[in-house]
Amino acid sequence: MLDYLLSFLILAGAAFCFIGSLALVRLKDFYTRLHGPTKATTLGVGSLLIASAVYFSYHGDGLSLHEVLVTLFLFISAPVSAHLLAKAALHLRLDSLAPPPDSRRPDTQHRIEPRFRS
Repeated sequence: MLDYLLSFLILAGAAFCFIGSLALVRLKDFYTRLHGPTKATTLGVGSLLIASAVYFSYHGDGLSLHEVLVTLFLFISAPVSAHLLAKAALHLRLDSLAPPPDSRRPDTQHRIEPRFRS
């Protein structure tokens, strides 16, 4: 049963890494390219690291925490770095392929009224 679990985690990790890498190559816009490595590749590397932790914990002397710590660092640092890259691109006014919002339409954002008025 352990072999099936490890095989599933490795195949899922490889598939997610491949999809994330393919998205990085195929997508045309910086903002859309940002999703490939930060979403799919993070899940892929995370599942590969979990498979490695399960394997070495089962066949080793004890619990393998190295992979768990690397996975935790990956899941914390990937969204932060993607956010910083997106903010830098917005600051540099990097062009996007997405069409700008239509100025003829009314604003769709709802204003939040304060609950308590003083």
